[in-house]
Amino acid sequence: MPNFYTDNDDIQFHMKTMNLDKVISYVENDFADKGKYDYAPTSLEDAKDSYNRILTIIGDICGNYIAPRAPEVDREGATFKDGEVTYAKGTQEALDMLTKAEVMGMTLPRQYGGLNCPMTIYMLATELVSRADASLMNLFGLQEIAETINRFGDEDQKKRYLPRFCRGEVTASMALTEPDAGSDLQAVMLTAYEDDKNQWRLKGVKRFITNGCGEISLVLARTEAGSTDARGLSMFIYEREAGMKIRRIEHKLGIHGSPTCEIQFNDAPAELCGKRRMGLFKYVMSLMNGARLGIAAQALGIAEAAYAEADKYAKERVQFRKAIREFIPVSELLADMRVKIEAGRTLMYHTCRIVDIKNHLENIYDNDETRAREVKDEYKKASGLAALLTPSVKAYNTEMCNEVAYEGIQIHGGTGYMQEFNIERHYRDARITNIYEGTTQLQVVAAIGGVIKGTAAEHIDEILAQADLSSVAHLEKAAREMKDLLVDAVRYVHEKGDPQYQDYHSRRLVEMSTNGIICALMINDAVHSERKRDVAKYFIEKALPECRMKHELITSGNALMLEKKDQLLQGKN
Repeated sequence: MPNFYTDNDDIQFHMKTMNLDKVISYVENDFADKGKYDYAPTSLEDAKDSYNRILTIIGDICGNYIAPRAPEVDREGATFKDGEVTYAKGTQEALDMLTKAEVMGMTLPRQYGGLNCPMTIYMLATELVSRADASLMNLFGLQEIAETINRFGDEDQKKRYLPRFCRGEVTASMALTEPDAGSDLQAVMLTAYEDDKNQWRLKGVKRFITNGCGEISLVLARTEAGSTDARGLSMFIYEREAGMKIRRIEHKLGIHGSPTCEIQFNDAPAELCGKRRMGLFKYVMSLMNGARLGIAAQALGIAEAAYAEADKYAKERVQFRKAIREFIPVSELLADMRVKIEAGRTLMYHTCRIVDIKNHLENIYDNDETRAREVKDEYKKASGLAALLTPSVKAYNTEMCNEVAYEGIQIHGGTGYMQEFNIERHYRDARITNIYEGTTQLQVVAAIGGVIKGTAAEHIDEILAQADLSSVAHLEKAAREMKDLLVDAVRYVHEKGDPQYQDYHSRRLVEMSTNGIICALMINDAVHSERKRDVAKYFIEKALPECRMKHELITSGNALMLEKKDQLLQGKN
């Protein structure tokens, strides 16, 4: 019987080697819940054991129940009739199973019925669910809505909403995008106004809303009449009633089990979440950063599923009297896929740990005046790292996922193009990951500041200083060369003083930064395992020449695309 947690050796490696002590101490508030709740851990080891039990349960559900139903969910999809959305049969059954397992409030405090898990563990669970059925992750992963209410809502809102999420009584959505406001959320024009009874009401249209049929939504709306920018936006909690109409659901390339809705608010009642005018500045950014981690985890899960299908097929498919896995071009593709996935995973869970620490320090900084000064410097540093790593891992993992799914089709050959094979579904599901919650281009915009400021280079040095690397000195030398190339490329761009030139090379700089950080992390992993040494070496053998090439291109000063853009785009000779 497959268990998607216990059967994944790489996940098991990270669970054994990553240092969660600081994260656990923060999340558990030095085990303040000990004795208050039967299932509250009493020590670091007890907490880790609890996480293992939770993930084992989820892994079992994913491997034995959700994954077998995923092909039918894809074929059936969510349906829309008479203004109502109906989930595919397998989707509803999966939600019911996860609810019975009591894992629908993973990061929420125990006082509301949650499991009080760190983000790191929740994202690991998200990867497992995504491997089983990527579309289901879009429902399971919307626990981030509840977490946002937990972080920014008042106590009354927490008491009314959070237990319902934990009990699986409600699903959620985040209603941000509009027909004329996609990536540019400052352009949101859905109106929120107070009626004569001081009741907030919403009026306008939202588009491309994942699970827009959910019972509880966080809605970004314009509260300040006459405003046109982010300062006029606030966040609202909306509980579905007759004032919201689902106009339609989208017919999509993939993730068919997840309904994507266009919704219309007709003077619908809502309540303010947090402070007025802080909707985009603070709450949406927090919500979206959590969502970006979720998509990065989703991409990992899809990639893992695609690799498993490709590897299985390559072992079974015989051509010229031997399994195609024995042909070097095929085995190299499989090795590339495997190593890319492991690279994405080490970056993923490193980023999650940083975010867990940042979130804890932010809570102290915002809510504890006596300790705010004490944690100020540490919070500032963690925030800078989170701001760099979150878009970086979203960009890397989603691009990697698309590459792995593509290569999975290639290994299958013509059969992979047929709907009878799961790899076709994984290929379609993968395509949205580097689009929603911000395209890769937008992740580059979000990450480039940390690269230019030197945060990335400093972090590579910090990672390499965390362990005795004498046994992998040759690998450390390569990682330091990548860091030096990054520093020199940033220096060149900075001294050139041309914003357009920086924009032109931003993606290359971010990719150099991300690969450098991954190399440093993989070298630390290599200390624990001979196989991980080989994996790090394989990754570096391909990443280092690519880094050298990008450095040469950036420092050449050549920018034909900027100089001859119109001519290049015209296509006329």
